[in-house]
Amino acid sequence: MSFFVNKIGIDLGTANSLVFIPGKGIMLREPSVVAVSLYNNSILAVGQEAKDMTGRTPDTIQIFRPLKEGVIADFRVTLAMLRYFLKRVVPRYQFLKPEVLVAVPAGITSTERRAVIEAAMGAGAKAAYVAKEPILAAIGAGIPIHSSSGHMIVDIGGGTAEGAVISLGGIVVSSSLRVAGDRMDQAISDFLKRKYNLAVGETTAEEIKIKIGAAIAEKPETTMEVKGRDLALGLPKTLAVSSGEIVQALEDPLDEIVKVIKFLLRDTPPELSADIMDKGIILSGGGSLLKNLDKLISKSIGVPCFVADDPLTCVARGTGTVLSNLEVYKRSIMSKK
Repeated sequence: MSFFVNKIGIDLGTANSLVFIPGKGIMLREPSVVAVSLYNNSILAVGQEAKDMTGRTPDTIQIFRPLKEGVIADFRVTLAMLRYFLKRVVPRYQFLKPEVLVAVPAGITSTERRAVIEAAMGAGAKAAYVAKEPILAAIGAGIPIHSSSGHMIVDIGGGTAEGAVISLGGIVVSSSLRVAGDRMDQAISDFLKRKYNLAVGETTAEEIKIKIGAAIAEKPETTMEVKGRDLALGLPKTLAVSSGEIVQALEDPLDEIVKVIKFLLRDTPPELSADIMDKGIILSGGGSLLKNLDKLISKSIGVPCFVADDPLTCVARGTGTVLSNLEVYKRSIMSKK
């Protein structure tokens, strides 16, 4: 690898983080999880390796997800994670520090924004910028953000679902909801606890959502074997769960996401509303991969809805575009330290 890395885009997500290098593409895709040894307070593992330990650790090891609802909840662990990411993608012999652009939720406070910039600088960046996720997702999804017509993007990640109406390179109205992929997993695990007295871990709940989860029930139903712990007896138990039950379990979080989109449309200027009616709503982020979610939104709101190509990487690809044209975007969408 004989190349220098002078610009890096990071989509720092609650569930997964992606690192993008202009001209190279996505270089790293890892879960935002860190395993810490409590014995000597050192970092044992980061990313997939740490995620595999979730729910299986002795009491001397603690698993952290340092980002909660899209923002830094544990500064020290986030710093360690960013350092690990940069170390993985910046060649060892390179002495020049890269410029780093980090994607942040649109509803972020100035204190939270400062924390992200400080973490990136502490991890070894020469300069750190932050840009709002909905704009980056729109750029990554190929939406012409500088045109004068309105576009609506809804980015559903692990910790937050964010909707924004974009026109002339900026966000006209936006709304951020701290209900997304994680809350869906939680809803599935609560449902199994209520209905079957079965306790499942977060990894299992996520697996159920990915395999048989849907926003609208389909015929024929699919089933999946779920292993967990019987809460009454305390013993391991296996049962078959149907996709119809998971649709039921997901009703509440999905309802909240639909409500946010409705509020957003209510606050949108009439001219832009007409554009959105024509062009539809674009969905991005891992949460938008939930089966039939686009159909549920279209049906509830009466506006066509589409999932972007490769929705998981939209934000990361957006950082790449911005970094390749840094001077153009610096004026319009970025806030520097």
